[in-house]
Amino acid sequence: MAITVEKNVNGIEGLCVITPKVFGDDRGYFMETYNENDMKAEGLDYVFVQDNQSASKKGVLRGLHFQKNFPQDKLVRVISGEVYDVAVDLREGSPTFGKHYGILLSAENKKQFMIPKGFAHGFLVVSEYAEFCYKVTDFYHPNDEGGLAFDDPDINVQWPIPEGMTKDDLILSDKDKVNASYKEYCKGHGIN
Repeated sequence: MAITVEKNVNGIEGLCVITPKVFGDDRGYFMETYNENDMKAEGLDYVFVQDNQSASKKGVLRGLHFQKNFPQDKLVRVISGEVYDVAVDLREGSPTFGKHYGILLSAENKKQFMIPKGFAHGFLVVSEYAEFCYKVTDFYHPNDEGGLAFDDPDINVQWPIPEGMTKDDLILSDKDKVNASYKEYCKGHGIN
């Protein structure tokens, strides 16, 4: 087995942290970043249809994003730098609805984060620069995208603000600056 999997992290069903086996020597290292057989052996049976990559500088916060009608499973990893990656459970009827989990993903630790359908997802770049890769099981549907406010007090993500910055210094897209609050999301989806 070339991976180890921590399942249901923070008590949230479906969230997994995957650590690949790294083979290193004086030349460098080799690892498999994805192996369908290893994933299936761990009960993680996904069909990915698209790979995405982004590059961002320190203080960029992307999220918290979701697609309601075309939800995506995501397998995320960092190939350069470090990010704090967060998933928020938005699965209606889930016993952990509204609960979140955050993890530092880096080129150094090589951990991957498996986020199932029904979660909002986002990340904050905490290094000077980061390159972020993710596989998804459905395509991007711009008319179906939604977002939650990264600083919503009901979700209460404890973002590790990079040294020398404040919350007000974080760099967000214009869309992410006006994402819905958790209460607005619940009200808009008929959730009490």
